[in-house]
Amino acid sequence: MKKLDPGTEIDGFTVHECLHAGSMAHIYAVTYTNDSGKSSAFPMVMKIPRMTAGDGAENIVGFEVELQILPALQGSHVPRFVAAGDLLRLPYIVMERIEGQTLQHWLDQDERPGIDTVVRLGIAMAQAVHSLHQQNCCHLDLKPSNVIIRPDGSAVLLDFGLSCHAHYPDLLAEELRTAVGSPAWIAPEQIVGVRGDIRSDVFALGVMLYELLTGELPFGCPQTNGGMRQRMWLAPTPPRALRPEVPDWLQEIVLRCLEPEAAQRYPSAAQLAFDLSEPQQVPITQRGQRLRPLPLGARLRRWIRAAGMEYHPSPLPSQQVDDTPILMVAVPHRDASDATLYSLRQAVARSLSTRPGARLAVVTVIAPGASSSTDSSRSETQLHRTHRARLKHWAQGLDLEGHGVSYHVLEANDVAQALVRFAEGNNVGLMILGAATHGLQLQRFIATVPIRVARDAPCTVILVKQQLPFAHL
Repeated sequence: MKKLDPGTEIDGFTVHECLHAGSMAHIYAVTYTNDSGKSSAFPMVMKIPRMTAGDGAENIVGFEVELQILPALQGSHVPRFVAAGDLLRLPYIVMERIEGQTLQHWLDQDERPGIDTVVRLGIAMAQAVHSLHQQNCCHLDLKPSNVIIRPDGSAVLLDFGLSCHAHYPDLLAEELRTAVGSPAWIAPEQIVGVRGDIRSDVFALGVMLYELLTGELPFGCPQTNGGMRQRMWLAPTPPRALRPEVPDWLQEIVLRCLEPEAAQRYPSAAQLAFDLSEPQQVPITQRGQRLRPLPLGARLRRWIRAAGMEYHPSPLPSQQVDDTPILMVAVPHRDASDATLYSLRQAVARSLSTRPGARLAVVTVIAPGASSSTDSSRSETQLHRTHRARLKHWAQGLDLEGHGVSYHVLEANDVAQALVRFAEGNNVGLMILGAATHGLQLQRFIATVPIRVARDAPCTVILVKQQLPFAHL
């Protein structure tokens, strides 16, 4: 189909300038026609798929996929759906026009973005992807042109033509028999036909972070299936070898995202965002320390593992998120009885035992100004270090093998509000804290910290009643 001329009217919309002419679709700015009697609270665009004789079947199939998925998605990380055209007459989708810069804007700069900028962009992208996964959708075509960063710093994801939604038929898998995705960003399991694994999007996030840091693609841009399959065993050059100022913790994060085996990557985008937000608590392994490519022996072992790898269908994206939550436990910093500490530890142990991929965040809240003493040994840093050591001591009785863990000391006058904000800002999926010890009559008049947290928290909250069975242990 040829480009539309400005002023063309389609089903109550007036077409304006063409904003983008891609290989799969044209995108136009549109408004409601004057005689439609409608007005929009936000700017709009119309997306029309390319359907000429030389275009591939994936163009129209991708349009059908996006037409299924986009209306079902909600939240600030996706454009709002407005209308769609008849596939037999003129296929189109009208949606919200997002203001901001695509990620490609930072990649096109003459200089590499600073480390802080890369981290900020990574957190925004990971949070947007996590929101998508919570809605049972995997994007499966994340790349710089499909991510827009709003002026407020949040990320919006575009182009769901290659996506997979658990509630709808996977038309791409049914109608196409080859791997579908953008060669530079496609995950290894997608190459062999596995769709619906949220860790595929984590891999693409790792590719974009790598390119932001180094200006290079970790696996190049292969054009053949054989070239794409090499990422099933190859490891990219460590970012620190290409850009020495990259910190070891950031290389650790990026290379973990790029592991060929999905099980070795971050189990969720939320956990990736969490590590980017808490760099001082990222455990550094050989991944973060490497300055040279893997030796021949390590690459050979990877090749052998890839040759024998078995791939299986993935659970629902939302189920994968629920099985690998960020689990938060609130540990009182004072006036905590042995019964309370013991009961909290037991509740956390039970929750971790049923969620092998969960990450644990151990949190305590102290009053601000507690470190205002003139004694240097009681400085803020020392005070936080002391409380963090106490949290680590509390967690010593837990089996943390296979679980990431971090310790956080928050300063706030309002304990409940501090806990809720931490949960909101870090995509916490489950929070555990002690139940109120006040009598029921008093709770009718005073909203205790546990009651307020349970009321306002954006996640599941488990209130633990204290028990002290030491005599029977």
